[in-house]
Amino acid sequence: MKKGGQVTIFIIIGIVIVSAMILFFVFRKDLGITVGESASKNPNSFLKTCLEDKIQEGIDTLLLQGGYIEPVLYKNFKFEDEKEPTQISYLCYSEADYLPCINREPMLIKHLKNELNDYIYDDVGNCFNSLTSSLEKQGYDVDAKYNGFDLILNENKIVVKINSEITLTKTGETTKQENFEVISYSRFYDLAVMAQEIINKESVNCEFNHYDSFNYPEFDIEKHRTSDSSIIYEVEYEDSEEKFNFAVKGCVIPSGYGLEIE
Repeated sequence: MKKGGQVTIFIIIGIVIVSAMILFFVFRKDLGITVGESASKNPNSFLKTCLEDKIQEGIDTLLLQGGYIEPVLYKNFKFEDEKEPTQISYLCYSEADYLPCINREPMLIKHLKNELNDYIYDDVGNCFNSLTSSLEKQGYDVDAKYNGFDLILNENKIVVKINSEITLTKTGETTKQENFEVISYSRFYDLAVMAQEIINKESVNCEFNHYDSFNYPEFDIEKHRTSDSSIIYEVEYEDSEEKFNFAVKGCVIPSGYGLEIE
């Protein structure tokens, strides 16, 4: 009886394991799980895996450094939680005392798009070549055409539209796929729009004051004033915790102004 009972237990355990595996494979599609998915079945997924780190790296750098991959006119500023200062670009700047700052990027969205486009340019082409190489290794005859890509900044996401087509032939069967997309979810665009609003106020009114921020409850806006009267803005989109840092300098009142000297 004891041996028979053990056999019965092992049988029950085996049935449970097999049932769990069947359920996993039946429902994995609905759960969005892919196991060993090949480049031929999901090229968009292949390209996303190849590109997502580079795209995110570009976004992070632009947000940290005031919208420039390589800042030209910038303020070195050290945040409390950082060990080293950051080069934060001036998006609005004036050397003259008293005068409002001049908007250095009146078409900020276009500027950011160009910066990110240039940053990922080589990687998009390289990832497409990696895709075709992967397909050839799977035994396909590959006819690939790559015609560059378009970068689109939208609310809540960044889209890389890869203008290309791939014709695959294997065991006498031919298929064609074209115009792939890689989507990265980010508040990059929304932060840029808010930064543009702040810069416009600074360039006209010499400030973006505390009351203005009440009109934008989704943003957390902090200002840090430096010893040379520059202002470092930290603009955070609260639901993503992404921050856009940038510098402003204008309407500077010289030290000692208004004091009587006897």
